[in-house]
Amino acid sequence: MTHKSPDGDTLGSGFGLCYFLRDMGKLANVVNSDGFPERYDFMYAEYTAQDFEPEYIIAVDIADVTLMGSGLAKYQQEGMVDLCIDHHISNKHYAKLTHVEGQTAAAAHILYKIFKESGRKLRDITAKCLYTGIATDTGCFKYENTTPETHMAAAELMAYDIDFANVNRKMFDVKSKGRLKVEQAVTGAMEYYLNDRCAVISITTELMERCGADPAEFDGLASIPLSAEGVIIGLTIKQRHSNVYKISVRTTEEMDASEFCSYFGGGGHIRAAGCEIKGTLEEVKEKLLERAGQVLGI
Repeated sequence: MTHKSPDGDTLGSGFGLCYFLRDMGKLANVVNSDGFPERYDFMYAEYTAQDFEPEYIIAVDIADVTLMGSGLAKYQQEGMVDLCIDHHISNKHYAKLTHVEGQTAAAAHILYKIFKESGRKLRDITAKCLYTGIATDTGCFKYENTTPETHMAAAELMAYDIDFANVNRKMFDVKSKGRLKVEQAVTGAMEYYLNDRCAVISITTELMERCGADPAEFDGLASIPLSAEGVIIGLTIKQRHSNVYKISVRTTEEMDASEFCSYFGGGGHIRAAGCEIKGTLEEVKEKLLERAGQVLGI
């Protein structure tokens, strides 16, 4: 199982694990509540779902059952997930067995370490999926979660025939016209609060429709507010439904993003975390700014 609004790490982990298990002679499928975005098609171009009744359920990169999405609601019941492999310090330990490495940059890196211990050689497609997961969750190795071990794992995976340069270009450089229009709109309308230490961008469904952007291509937008000089906390407010907003939080070393989001029932990493808040856009913004002001002491 991979989380809703899938990114490169959850899909890279999911498909990487699926291919590894199939190579061991197991029956395995990857499931996601929202489907598989086209930008990750290189992972699943040759993937075909197998017909079987699952006996063992594994969740990858899913810290909380609420992140599974409505399409996987049946797995959100207690005791349904046998194993969770994750790297979020906010993991709720909902599975029968949980393996969390909070200091590891990506779930895909955890899986690579497990695969290495097995002594089995990976297929190129498996290595490509794992590399994608590591690269995307480290922002192409520029985020604070990147360690020497992260680089060594990536280097070992690059030794496979994975065309890593093309993966990085597709993940970080190529954007649709719709995505570029959204970036232009939110950057131009970015708001500053709390003595300019907090920057906010808002992405409504109306804006997405006007720009012709697919919600699946929005990886990386959350980094825009923090790119402004002097900003300590960047807030990205993205509309999911009429009165439900997904919040992505990015912070500098002065602030804990996971702790900030836990106040609203969410979580994640120290520098990158998220949550969901119900209400109108202005109500959601007001709640976020009130909490940010409390944390910053402003």
